[in-house]
Amino acid sequence: MRTLITVLMLVSFVVGAFALTSHHTPPALQSAQAGLRAPVVVELFTSEGCSSCPPADALLAKLSEQQPVANAEVIALEEHVDYWNDLGWMDPFSSREWTTRQSIYAGPLGNGNPYTPQMVIDGKAELVGSNAGKARQLIQQSAGEEKAQVSLTQSSSAKSGSADFTVKVGQLPRSAKGDTAEVWLAVTETSLHSAVSRGENAGEDLHHAAVVRTMQRIGEAKNAGEFTYAGDVSVQLKPEWKRENLKAVVLVQEKKSRRILGAAEIRVTQ
Repeated sequence: MRTLITVLMLVSFVVGAFALTSHHTPPALQSAQAGLRAPVVVELFTSEGCSSCPPADALLAKLSEQQPVANAEVIALEEHVDYWNDLGWMDPFSSREWTTRQSIYAGPLGNGNPYTPQMVIDGKAELVGSNAGKARQLIQQSAGEEKAQVSLTQSSSAKSGSADFTVKVGQLPRSAKGDTAEVWLAVTETSLHSAVSRGENAGEDLHHAAVVRTMQRIGEAKNAGEFTYAGDVSVQLKPEWKRENLKAVVLVQEKKSRRILGAAEIRVTQ
């Protein structure tokens, strides 16, 4: 009888310990233990008018295509700023919108001055965009942190020239008091290139990674219920964008700190 009681107590202890461990293990750590990759958003602020930018463009493409960091799923966003456009070459992919986004990062990141090529990892760390070693280090570090689970799916669109998506966001990691978790949807296009005829890169045929074509705020994630955000959104796709090269990206990003709490990426279907 004493032996049976001892065995039952041991089994009860093991089961309880397992349940406690499973309950308290952060999602990012659970993913790492299961051999899954945690999404890490890598933004590159770049310009075709900047002679230092092509190596950074190439690095972003390599990170996106080869996925060299074992525990991370790199989600690439290549954002072309417009403040190089008056120096001899008008970057066809540039926008004041990306210049503004980069400027907003300057405060939280503490770098003071926007520059190119600038890489931003999950909204909370920045580096010179061509520094491959530091980029991998920061990506690996960010992949090990707790993140919100994000689901992004595409549904059949009733309108020609548009794509419809459903977005769901799970529980948010602990965030700064008073901050807001905004949900953004972006569309990127790969395989873009330019034969540059003027400016610092005159004579070069420049190839790009995931160029951001559009990005829109679609709502806020709030810790209430099973999902902190759930909604449908339709995005207009311009005729010149090649559908076979498009991806949709969802970001959950704190408005003040700019920290990205979770993300997901899928290919846009035909």
